[in-house]
Amino acid sequence: MSKLLLIDDQEDVRYSLQRIFDSPDVELASAASGEEALKIIPRFKPDLVLMDVRMGGINGLETLRKIRAGNPRLLVILMTAYGTTQTAIEAMKLGAYDYLLKPFDPVKIKELIANALKAARDMKQVVSYQPLLQSEDYELGIVGRSEPMQQVFKLIGQVAISDATALITGESGTGKELIARAIYHHSHRSALPFLAVNCAAIPEQLLESELFGHERGAFTGATGQRIGKFEQCNRGTIFLDEIGDMTPATQTKILRVLQSGTFERVGGNQPIQVDVRVIAATNKPLEQAVAGKQFREDLFYRLNVVRIQVPPLRDRIEDIALLVNYFLEKIGREHQRAPKSIAASVVKTLEKYHWPGNVRELENAIRRAHVMAKGDAILISDLPPEISGAAPLPSSAGAGAAAADDAAALARQLFQWARREPKLKIIPAVERELVIQALKETNDNQVAAAKLLGITRATLRKRIEKFGIHRELSVK
Repeated sequence: MSKLLLIDDQEDVRYSLQRIFDSPDVELASAASGEEALKIIPRFKPDLVLMDVRMGGINGLETLRKIRAGNPRLLVILMTAYGTTQTAIEAMKLGAYDYLLKPFDPVKIKELIANALKAARDMKQVVSYQPLLQSEDYELGIVGRSEPMQQVFKLIGQVAISDATALITGESGTGKELIARAIYHHSHRSALPFLAVNCAAIPEQLLESELFGHERGAFTGATGQRIGKFEQCNRGTIFLDEIGDMTPATQTKILRVLQSGTFERVGGNQPIQVDVRVIAATNKPLEQAVAGKQFREDLFYRLNVVRIQVPPLRDRIEDIALLVNYFLEKIGREHQRAPKSIAASVVKTLEKYHWPGNVRELENAIRRAHVMAKGDAILISDLPPEISGAAPLPSSAGAGAAAADDAAALARQLFQWARREPKLKIIPAVERELVIQALKETNDNQVAAAKLLGITRATLRKRIEKFGIHRELSVK
């Protein structure tokens, strides 16, 4: 449950706000003055403060200054009926998350409060990258003992103690945001704000406004000034997920922030100075995007100061048992009951699957099995059909596509078995045909073909040379 503190010297305003935010998911407290609020905060421990600027006694700006001095991570939104530029500038300089103009739209204020509470929860959820599975001292953990994950852990520790920009790359579902949050929680900025922005989830025409804010009248629908994420995150850390989806115009502004620490709001002409640490992530090959003129080369090098490549789950099979135990413990805590057990044969089945959705797919599979299990133990029959091997027969209409999918899945399994079982050898003629078919399926794209087969591009190249396939196909 989130905690929200409302501060206003007008009783009717406090009453109206209490009605707006009356919800079983939000615990409310109120104060009639800044002095009263400063006494309530240490015992109530709010996640977010919503406060008027003009009050009797100490005003909202002075109260904000005292709150930030005592707890820099506590998010504060100011309300004012006097939307002067000076008030806005002073509020953001003092570290306000945002400000609202009275009278306010209940729908918009609910949306703003929901976003702020989510940001507050993200900052409170400490991410450990050396988790103890029986510990309840953490909310989230990056689990893994495999060699690829040990290298990731080392890089987290090295980059966390600096202010260097970090670029996290890897397939979708590998846990890139967890890596970013681990860097933040172990950095010297951990007592300051952390905000995450999914660049792919926001329409391109709105992303620039989301990041940098806008002035009133900057575009159709801009009825007032808006504070962007970079201002809200001043002195803290911002995580830009799926940065490869940014438009060229937004890329230019991000580059300017990294170079000079300044930007302008959309429709504005006044430079705004910020001190923000940037962590970016993408599941796209940015080097190819740079070569294709889809991503700025200078921005790529600015972001790629420290590169952390998160391995796909198929390259860390030995971590699956640990991850399964972790998710079962997590689900057990959520349901406030002892975690369900899982048979060793079920874990072996999970280890044979190729996991195109990576760790996210594994967690969803365990949650599904937890629901389907009739007793306290998870059985193979409780797993999704595509994992357990009990998939229904395809209809005639989709038989061709299903056959192609089955062939691809068989190819991946053959290669995975060969990697895990050195004594298991694929007949050379079969292996050669698998490589040829994979290249044909992907129009001779080695990256896609390697992914289809569940091997690295380097391994694929060795197979191409070994079998002389380049003489038959025009391979990229």
